Amino acid sequence: MKQRLLIVDGHSMIFRWPELSKMHGRSGAVARAELVKRLTNYQDNSTWTVVVVFDGRAGAASDVSEPDGIHVFYSAAGQTADSLIERLAAKYAPELDVTVATDDNLERTTVSSLGGSAMSILQLLEDMDAADRHMAERIRQLKRH
Repeated sequence: MKQRLLIVDGHSMIFRWPELSKMHGRSGAVARAELVKRLTNYQDNSTWTVVVVFDGRAGAASDVSEPDGIHVFYSAAGQTADSLIERLAAKYAPELDVTVATDDNLERTTVSSLGGSAMSILQLLEDMDAADRHMAERIRQLKRH
């Protein structure tokens, strides 16, 4: 079985998630940090290796990943997060089971043409909720024994 790689369009997810969208209105950095925290938790409770991609600021593309955490990429100046997502999908789709979470239909089509698959942000949110419920149930069972 191939390793599963989930590439998340970070800003697409923030703006689709009401709680994070509100946070972003006050502070984009806080909303991004909260998303990274929640995606790290999801990676820890699923079979996915998670990568989140944000539109960057001036400068070169960067990877600010933490050891044992998810990979966080910022696109370079003049590059969009979408183009970085496409490059990652093209690079890893031949060897990994790559899925991109985005609500951008053009991006979903492009990723599919590169050999990956796509899911909506709503589907990812539902999957994350299910993983949280499953983990909570496992913890309850362990406490009983």
